[in-house]
Order: sequence, then C-alpha cells, then structure tokens
Amino acid sequence: MYPPRRKITLMPAIALAALGALVAFPALSSSRLYAAGPERFSSVAVHRGDTLWSLAENRTPAGGNIQDTVDTIIAVNHLNGATVLPGQLLKIPR
Repeated sequence: MYPPRRKITLMPAIALAALGALVAFPALSSSRLYAAGPERFSSVAVHRGDTLWSLAENRTPAGGNIQDTVDTIIAVNHLNGATVLPGQLLKIPR
C-alpha cells in the first residue's frame, strides 16, 4: 500500500523565529534614540533691499555657515526660491 504521510509541523519555523528574536532583541534594546532639541525662531519683516543672504548673514552666529541659515529659512518658510518681498514675514532661526 501507500507509505504513511508525514505530518507538517511548525516547529522549524517557531525555532527560527525564536532564534531571530534572541539575536535581534539585545541589539535593538542597546540602541538609544535622541530627539533634537527644539529650534527657536523669531519673526522678521522683510524691508526694501533685504535679501535672504543679508537676513541670514545678520543672524548667523560667528563662525557659522551662512548658507546653512539661508537653507533653513527657505525650508521653514516653504519658499520656492530666494526672492523675498518687502513686508513679507519670515521665520528666522535664533
């Protein structure tokens, strides 16, 4: 007649999942997540003759990168370019 059929078990899959958990859990638990500190902004009204570069230059700390400040102003204010208009209010990092 026919040979007896083998029963399919989940034991190999369970053992593999347990081994994976034993390896992954210590690695994940030792990592630490750090949140960035809150950024502070001041609102500035653009005057005639102001440019993003001049606004950033006046508010970038000594030794800081003015281009980084310009990029932050563009990102925070959702600007499409470097053009600003007199009377426009901009958030500028302190």
